[in-house]
Amino acid sequence: MEPSKDFVSIVRENVRAYGNRRYFTFVTEEKGRGRSYREEDLGFGDLDRKARALAVHLHALGIQDRAVLLLYPEGLDFLTGFLGCLYARVIAVPAPFPDLDAGRSERTRRIIDDADIRWILTDTAHREMLEGWLTDAGLAGRVRCLATDAGVDADPGEWTMPRYGPDRPAFLQYTSGSTSAPKGVVVSHGNLLCNAEEIRCRIEGGPDTIGVGWVPHYHDMGLIGQVLQPLYLGCRYVFLSPITFIKRPVLWLELITRHRATITLAPNFGYELILRRVTDAQLAGLDLASLRIAKNGAEPVLAGTLERMVERFGAVGFRRETWMPCYGMAETTLLVAAAPLGTGPVIREFDFEALTRNEAVPLTRDGERADAEVPFRNGAGGLHGHGMRRLVSSGRPVTLDVRVVDPGSRAVLPEGRVGEIWVGGGSVARGYWARSDETRETFQAVTAEGLGPYLRTGDLGFVAGGELYVTGRIKDMIIVNGHNIYAHDLEEAARAAHPGARTTAAFALDAPLPDGAAAGPQQVIIVQEVSPAAAGERGLAELASLTRDAVARAFGLPSLSVVLSGRGAVRRTTSGKIQRRLTRQAFLDGKIKQLAGDLEPDVAALGRVSA
Repeated sequence: MEPSKDFVSIVRENVRAYGNRRYFTFVTEEKGRGRSYREEDLGFGDLDRKARALAVHLHALGIQDRAVLLLYPEGLDFLTGFLGCLYARVIAVPAPFPDLDAGRSERTRRIIDDADIRWILTDTAHREMLEGWLTDAGLAGRVRCLATDAGVDADPGEWTMPRYGPDRPAFLQYTSGSTSAPKGVVVSHGNLLCNAEEIRCRIEGGPDTIGVGWVPHYHDMGLIGQVLQPLYLGCRYVFLSPITFIKRPVLWLELITRHRATITLAPNFGYELILRRVTDAQLAGLDLASLRIAKNGAEPVLAGTLERMVERFGAVGFRRETWMPCYGMAETTLLVAAAPLGTGPVIREFDFEALTRNEAVPLTRDGERADAEVPFRNGAGGLHGHGMRRLVSSGRPVTLDVRVVDPGSRAVLPEGRVGEIWVGGGSVARGYWARSDETRETFQAVTAEGLGPYLRTGDLGFVAGGELYVTGRIKDMIIVNGHNIYAHDLEEAARAAHPGARTTAAFALDAPLPDGAAAGPQQVIIVQEVSPAAAGERGLAELASLTRDAVARAFGLPSLSVVLSGRGAVRRTTSGKIQRRLTRQAFLDGKIKQLAGDLEPDVAALGRVSA
């Protein structure tokens, strides 16, 4: 494909080439019919016609180059809304549908204010409810709703394609807010084209690609991977809502089997869910041999997950070579790096103590230094006692310029040194919407050697053997006795301590604390959701002590507190990422209900958990 073309032109070429022979399929559960599911198709030709009609309507409203909020449930209507905005040169802002009944609409209100939203695109089923919320929020008259499935009466033949420049904003991707308030990333048409080609090259995709997925459309992985990439490639895609997937995880694999999918994608927790919930009886009807690619990204990729997937589903065709660990973020449109097609994951063992000093020293299984990749073996986790950490490579960039930089001195670091990951190239977004200072600091960084501009990702990592390894977020780093410990390493060790463990969040209590409590950064807290039934004869109190002992021993922590709680204690973003800072705040505010715990005296004295 010619890189100089705009994204809309490529979509229109695929519409002319394939019409409705290429299509999206949305899978929903039929109400009142048990485990019965309905598939609804939307061909490229019909989608194009609806998008052109919507674009004509939006043009008549006079909102070209303005931001418009897209609030849709998962389904095909969102595709029309988003593509209609692209066709009209309107800046789409995809966002999760607010849970108005539960009063959780603060994030939506912040987006409306931040992006100066005047119009919301939605469907007929939700327009009245949204209009009522706008009235209650004092936004009626300022913000209006348009139901794109019924409120558009325009002739698609009247559409004329606007002029697109590479720097013109295509959409705003609001960050998930896992470590800070959500910010609108301005993704330009040039960014979109560049990253679409990056993905095409890495997956070697084309019109014969068939995808199946469930990642929400407001998440960068879902929007780019499941909506825009199929339009760019001219291929088929089958998707379902995250709620439908969570209710019956095996459906994901059944759809891969039925449609002979060649690619799927999900964060690591999605693969963990099917490992826990798919039964032996359900395996019998599955055939995953058609899969060429299973992308795993958007959160830490765990070696144990990759290995257990091969061990469990190898009998029904899931191969090691299918894995494609990857790394990316909204600020780079999506993809930064991924394993080459058909190579499978690179998993290596590194000296744990050296990593705490920001040095990546490879180890063999007996603890000696080595340069070779660790053999792929089933059943192993990511941590081996106190001295070893297993890491999964995020692969290699296709064309982007990726550097590892000392975040303080801004000096470029050599291979084997841990620093902040900086990214340069055409996929890097223009910046944050209406945030010039943060844009300058994050998107226009220059190294001490004068190289740049680069995006500062906020992620720590290193390069070894040409492979990029991501070790964690700078903001989630826990410093104990001068050593750097990554929160997700603590969480992985805690989850591995007992079978009843579920979602886990680790954080430090930084001084000063409320009420003058003298707990410093060495006071580490683990909040773990747990199923009481899984405790069995041991009881939850014993599980809390077991978790504390296992984690403290593995990391040499002088003090550690464990709180076991029910579902919902650990705060998560709308895309499922753990919000450690919000969980920490909930703990300090006494909003976490403790089922059992093993707390340090200073932490117990705070009285911040409820019984």
